[in-house]
Amino acid sequence: MSSDPRAHTSISAAGVVVRRARLGRQLTQAQLGQLTGYSPAQVSRYERGVSPLTDVAVLRRFCAALDIPVADVGLSEIRPERHPSITGGAPALYPRLAPPRLNTLRRDTQEDDVRRRTFLALSAASAAGLPTPEQPPLISTSLAMPKPADPVGALVAGLRDAMLGIDGTGISVKGGLPLPSQLRLVVEQDSGCRYSELARSLPTLIRTGHQLADSGDLAAGPGEGVPPDVVLAQAYLVAVRILIKFGDQPLGWMAADRARQLASDRDDALLAGEAARQMAVLARRSGWTDQAMSIALTAAADPGLRRAGREGTAMRGLLVQSAAYTVAKTGDGPGMRELTAEAAALANSLTDGPLVRRQVGGFTPATVALHRISAETSTGDPAAALVTAQALSPARLPTIERRARYWADVASAQALRGNRDECLRAMLAAEQLAPVETHARPAIRALISGLLVSGRTTTDLRALAARSGMTG
Repeated sequence: MSSDPRAHTSISAAGVVVRRARLGRQLTQAQLGQLTGYSPAQVSRYERGVSPLTDVAVLRRFCAALDIPVADVGLSEIRPERHPSITGGAPALYPRLAPPRLNTLRRDTQEDDVRRRTFLALSAASAAGLPTPEQPPLISTSLAMPKPADPVGALVAGLRDAMLGIDGTGISVKGGLPLPSQLRLVVEQDSGCRYSELARSLPTLIRTGHQLADSGDLAAGPGEGVPPDVVLAQAYLVAVRILIKFGDQPLGWMAADRARQLASDRDDALLAGEAARQMAVLARRSGWTDQAMSIALTAAADPGLRRAGREGTAMRGLLVQSAAYTVAKTGDGPGMRELTAEAAALANSLTDGPLVRRQVGGFTPATVALHRISAETSTGDPAAALVTAQALSPARLPTIERRARYWADVASAQALRGNRDECLRAMLAAEQLAPVETHARPAIRALISGLLVSGRTTTDLRALAARSGMTG
């Protein structure tokens, strides 16, 4: 995160200073938001300390709008080094992050917490009287679903080699589908959890995109009209999501940074917004919650998204939703729900059946509710997560990947309540929808391990562990 060379500890009270100056000038939060480019809700969060007002670029923006001496918020008159903006356009200050932890493939803190708490919760008596979503019957699938090969491992290895320019022999940039058509195929495969196909198509798309972009050939294909560098940025954003999901953060940082740079070069607010969202996720998973909040909410305030119509509104909602999950990781349930409500309001404002062309899974009221299930669990309130899940039919979710995620999130909540059978039923439901993803996701594997060591085992549990490559 950006830091002023002479910043003082009083920077933590900057929200109080901003509020005092705003009231002294008889401005409403909406009026201050117009001056600074933030929504009234975001101004309120800054003033109340819900969002950390610690980023130097944001502080200087408020100081300029309210004529506050920078020393009052702990800054010096010396301006820090400027960095390219994640939103493109003219250079702007951007939160400076510490280097990613490249020496280890670190799992999400939530997944570690799930493993630890599962061992404790599943050894206690099952809680009674809690609402649970409608579950499929607990049936044996040990014969119906044999253990597959490792397409996820092949996909991650293929992405690594494509990103590093290794073993690209035989990849031709001529013939076949135009790049935008290849991208649509990749998004379709990702949405459907078809990882064996994705292991071939996504690395090839990244290699081909680099070859065309590096050659200066801006023709993406007959009748397509999308430059190769734009397709390449979108391909990298798909790659980031996959790498985050399956626990390869070092490659995720590399892919996210490349997408960010391509978006900045293009001055594309939508691409930049999604790159910021993925970098916020990576920052959160590294334990940098303040930076993750700053990245997501600063990007959500980009005026370019307000000019981008319905897709810009959806991207703002996705960024606010990301900030909500970060707040949940700190245990702040009310703050999480406030931000989630803001994201839901943006989703509800898209009344024409929104489809976000650059997002797997889209952005709808149903996807916001799905996000809240996991967020409630992260705040330590799995009962609230199950109430949210009960109110959401998985059929309302737009893709197989999102429906499988629903059951995975329900499994996590049930595990923390000590409900072994319900946890297993939810995992089997996720497996029926997306077997490869279910077997490979670290969070699900942690749940399976917890069930295996914390109490009685069943044929179905041992079979699921075997199909996931674990000892039953």
